[in-house]
Amino acid sequence: MELWNRVLSLGAAGFLWALLICCVIDCLETDINCLKTIKASVQDPLNYLNYSWNFDNSTEGFICRFTGVECWHPDENRVLNLKFSDMGLKGQFPRGIEQCKSLTGLDLSNNEFSGPIPDNISNITQFATSLDLSSNSFSGQIPVSLSKCGYLNSLRLDHNQLSGQIPPELSLLGRLKSFSVASNLLTGPVPTFGPNASVTADDYANNPGLCGGPLSRCTAKKSSSTKIIVGAATGSATLTAIGVVIGMFFYLRRVSVKKKDDDPEGNKWAKSLKGSKGLKVSMFEKSVSKMKLSDLMKATNNFSKNSIIGSGRTGTTYKAVLEDNTLLMVKRLQDSQHSEKEVMSEIATLGRVKHRNLVPLLGFCMAKKERLLVYKYMPNGILHDHLHSLDDPNKAMEWTLRLKIGIGAARGLAWLHHNCNPRIIHRNISSKCILLDADFEPQISDFGLARLMNPIDTHLSTFVNGEFGDLGYVAPEYARTLMATPKGDVYSFGVVLLELVTGERPTQVTKAPESFKGNLVEWITELSNNSQLHDAIDRFLVGKGIDGEVFKVLKVACSCVLPAPKERPTMFEVYQLLRAIGERYNFSAENELMMPIDSGDSDCLEELIVAREARDQNG
Repeated sequence: MELWNRVLSLGAAGFLWALLICCVIDCLETDINCLKTIKASVQDPLNYLNYSWNFDNSTEGFICRFTGVECWHPDENRVLNLKFSDMGLKGQFPRGIEQCKSLTGLDLSNNEFSGPIPDNISNITQFATSLDLSSNSFSGQIPVSLSKCGYLNSLRLDHNQLSGQIPPELSLLGRLKSFSVASNLLTGPVPTFGPNASVTADDYANNPGLCGGPLSRCTAKKSSSTKIIVGAATGSATLTAIGVVIGMFFYLRRVSVKKKDDDPEGNKWAKSLKGSKGLKVSMFEKSVSKMKLSDLMKATNNFSKNSIIGSGRTGTTYKAVLEDNTLLMVKRLQDSQHSEKEVMSEIATLGRVKHRNLVPLLGFCMAKKERLLVYKYMPNGILHDHLHSLDDPNKAMEWTLRLKIGIGAARGLAWLHHNCNPRIIHRNISSKCILLDADFEPQISDFGLARLMNPIDTHLSTFVNGEFGDLGYVAPEYARTLMATPKGDVYSFGVVLLELVTGERPTQVTKAPESFKGNLVEWITELSNNSQLHDAIDRFLVGKGIDGEVFKVLKVACSCVLPAPKERPTMFEVYQLLRAIGERYNFSAENELMMPIDSGDSDCLEELIVAREARDQNG
């Protein structure tokens, strides 16, 4: 019977794989049609497309050599970005772009496109992280549907002929970091964007009547006020009544706006829990005092905006301060299609996962449709902020601390891959999910939470993850297989090591020449090919007498981000290499990580985990 069940499981996995292949093939054909439609719909007086876009070739990846086309992989007809800047193209907005289903970036800047921006722009660029329509002749109003492009990090509409008001709904773009509508014909108040956005008065310059935000305050025009009063004045009693009504309107509006500002999601979900305040928080740790949902709500000020300390694809994290001043973290998970029984089972499993380099799950509470996880608080925040958010460059991390964090994080991830039962693939390793305790001991967060998300959400947010705004952590093979593997985690961890050694962000390489448009891994690869890897080392680490150690860690990082998964080391091997480099600092004890449970090579480990996940997805 067991053998038969295994055969059925393999058959189901095979069916899933075949279905995925069919889906990918269909998407690739659609991308070719996408480019054909674009070429047919635009005028190309400079012949950028006419000379380069030849569809007679039928080899895999042939469109990746087209001018202005970037693919997910050079050997696959799957469009990642379209960059048509400065090509002299003319015509209406090329609606055929909608057929490029995997598109994450569109740049039409510095051309001669005209006419309106399509009302259904959110359907055309629904997964875009970057949209640049600047320096054209687009006219009409800015479509409200742009507010549904939830993955946007950058939106440029400047230097066009757009008119009317900026839709206030654009403030819903919570991941937006840069925005510009300068040099248009826009009027009215500007939107209020979230804390991630860096929008200045220059981004609104040269418009006839914008106000609010970084601009001057919005005030009612006297002429309009006079017309309203004259039209309404039928007697002093009427005027008094109107004054009362107007006063009440603005009072209620101010109260409403204040409440909305206090809560990033309108506080509807938190308010809906009022009837469940008496629910107990189930605790895995006996050392933590018993709590009720009401205690968590009070500790987070009813989950107010000011209590948010992190937000990502798995949910929003709040800082909770209990009455005895105990600090905790409370994560509100994203919605999913999983049943309550499935969620309870997964959370119970995660509650049993204990390791010094994993953020401990202390408890949970399920109220109505909400799922709240309670974690130990990490007072030194996230690694990302220590590496990339320095106000004072002189406060850069010392090498010993960077090495300690690298070794500890490798130890935690290796334990998840090789010793944890069940084994766990993280799927979202980055410098933002490595938290630091009071002693700067690294602890990995969000492990195991990917299994609580909807599969389509997991895939899409892996690629167009606004939390990071880039594809810098994603292993290249994921674009072809959509299957998470341990070697994918190794790749992501390799990028974190590169951050530790170089001080650079995954896709913003400040030390690279302006002509370089690649990400951190591509920059390192280029330096390696030219025997210039030493140029990658963070300037704060140079000349400190530790060049040998730094370079050894850099070489480990390079092995982690090799293009072929089989050429990368396992996380156990990564940990052992880093541990040997930092041996003189006594960061690790001899028995902190046992040999992997599996006998055989690392590929068998990958196949076991992938097969189990395929089996689980097929029931």
